[in-house]
Amino acid sequence: MSVKPELEQLHFPGESADYRAARTALLIEEMALRRQIESVAAHRRALPPGGELKQDYRFVGLDGPVNLSSLFSSGKDTLAIYSFMYGPERARPCPGCTHFLDAIDGQVRHIDQRINFVVVAKRPLPDILAFAGERGWTGLHLLSTDGNTYDSDYFGDSSALSPQMRRQQDFKDGREWDMPMLNVFRQEGKVIRHAWGSEMLYVPAEPGQDYRHNDLLDPMWNLFDMTPEGRGDFQPKLNYA
Repeated sequence: MSVKPELEQLHFPGESADYRAARTALLIEEMALRRQIESVAAHRRALPPGGELKQDYRFVGLDGPVNLSSLFSSGKDTLAIYSFMYGPERARPCPGCTHFLDAIDGQVRHIDQRINFVVVAKRPLPDILAFAGERGWTGLHLLSTDGNTYDSDYFGDSSALSPQMRRQQDFKDGREWDMPMLNVFRQEGKVIRHAWGSEMLYVPAEPGQDYRHNDLLDPMWNLFDMTPEGRGDFQPKLNYA
């Protein structure tokens, strides 16, 4: 594809002809990427119905025990659940999950208008809430799995992975990890089905990259991708000097 002759382009102060030619070529790629992103999103929306919910899992929230089925608000038939890496094997939460949730916390008031969204962790609720207070999170709907099998069943941890998958992902024998999995569920009448999961977490990463399974949701990585420095070898931390 080429840029149509009638398509007027911007010209920034002091730019060279070489810059504009290269930027035009990049703009063509960006336009193609925009179409590809929407095409993939359309295919995602068109997936056949997934499997029925394995069980009506019980979580623990601020008001006590809460079943997954009760997380669907009236008029909103979609529920997204993010598995936060703050399991019992960790002294402190995952910095990658934390930077992601720092951003999402400010978006929850908007997200809540269209879908149901909760964050779960394999940790007692008081520990989760204490960390939320430390970060200043006020919007996220936080739940503890309280020992249920949700993360095992929907791959928010590594415990149910096949031997072949463990080898593919280089998981060490005898070591289990919580994983940053996003799962989406859809309620159809009285039936709840799994609709989509961020399975790119469990396919080999491209050389020199991380899994990038939830990158479309992550403003930090997307912002870095628009800069000359790119992502580099930056890794988020819980605290900076």
